[in-house]
Amino acid sequence: MSAYPPDRHDFSRSAPVRLWEDGFAADPHRYYAALRAQGPIGWAELAPGVPAYVVTERRAALEVLRDTERFSHDPRAWEETVPADSPVLGMMRWRPNALFADGGAHVRYRTTLLDVFDLLEPHDLRARVHRAVRLLADRIGPRGEADLVADFSRPLVALVFNDLFGMPVSAGDRLDASLGRMMEGGAGAAEGEAEYARYVLELIAAKAERRGDDLPSRLLDHPAGLTPEEVTWQVFLTLGAGYEPTANLVSNTLSRILGNPVYYSTLTSGARPVMDAVVEVLHHETPLTNYGIYYAREPVACHGVWLRDAVPVVVSFGALTSFAEQEDTGGRHPGDASHLSWGAGPHACPVKQHTLLIVTEAIEQLTQWLPDLDPVLPRERLGWRPGPFHRSLTALPVRFTPRSPDHPGVES
Repeated sequence: MSAYPPDRHDFSRSAPVRLWEDGFAADPHRYYAALRAQGPIGWAELAPGVPAYVVTERRAALEVLRDTERFSHDPRAWEETVPADSPVLGMMRWRPNALFADGGAHVRYRTTLLDVFDLLEPHDLRARVHRAVRLLADRIGPRGEADLVADFSRPLVALVFNDLFGMPVSAGDRLDASLGRMMEGGAGAAEGEAEYARYVLELIAAKAERRGDDLPSRLLDHPAGLTPEEVTWQVFLTLGAGYEPTANLVSNTLSRILGNPVYYSTLTSGARPVMDAVVEVLHHETPLTNYGIYYAREPVACHGVWLRDAVPVVVSFGALTSFAEQEDTGGRHPGDASHLSWGAGPHACPVKQHTLLIVTEAIEQLTQWLPDLDPVLPRERLGWRPGPFHRSLTALPVRFTPRSPDHPGVES
């Protein structure tokens, strides 16, 4: 490996900022501040003994996201350096899908995904969300209390995604549990990854035998001619990458709205759109915090740091938005395009509009049906799930006036 130039910083002998600690979930701002103190690119651990460079400055982030000549999404060289039982492998190991591909393979996989999602009409997706909201609202309405994470955000997205991917409603808990363990990157990560893989394999086997009106069937029949194995890994990616961030975006947005009574009153009266709150969360508390993962194709200098190959280079959307939250914007944000929560460059999120539709429709429908949601805990006392990759609430308990299922409410 090339020697480090004397004018470039080498972190290899520095103490890393440990993003796997419980304290990171409780107070990510402190960890991001420590990373920013090192410069535009800091030195961290994603798991014990798994170091990574973390990009915390916007200009450096855009350079990594857009520079396909110097940076790759392929992690296979890195995989050879980590133990087989590493808890982050489930999220980071190579698979033949759009996320981990470069060049022509990436274009082929991404194009098929764009094509099948383009066939999903907004009015159809909206109707699926409305049905899911009504089902969940009918369950919790008579109780007068609920956890908007366990009783709404996560099951809602499971219902919508299982509907889109051709799985029964009853499979929602299985999807939620397996992806949750894999995302947290802890002791149960390998078990979660294995269970999620079984879930997807069973789904593709069923669709290979009998097609349906769903996304996997459309992928199997796409003119690009993806093999069943390739379709399996595209579904593994899109179902997983869609479910967790979308569920977290719903709950993070609800917590932000309910934590601000003035905001909530303008929302329920229709004076302020839900999208304002969603964009605010994407600016300040993005749900997928540290999952822009790249690798230098060879040792390279970048913003004063000598980056080694086979070491993850993580664009930290969480650090970028955390810095934005410390700025005094007078309650205003500069617009959706100014944050990088959707990524940038060739690997930018291909289903941004679908995600936004699910999130905004879900929150609008819930707050119309239950207009007096009252948080049980102040926002600063809410708990957050562990893990280096996400910003995800453990619970969001609320009270409200009980409503029976047949009470006039949202239209489905």
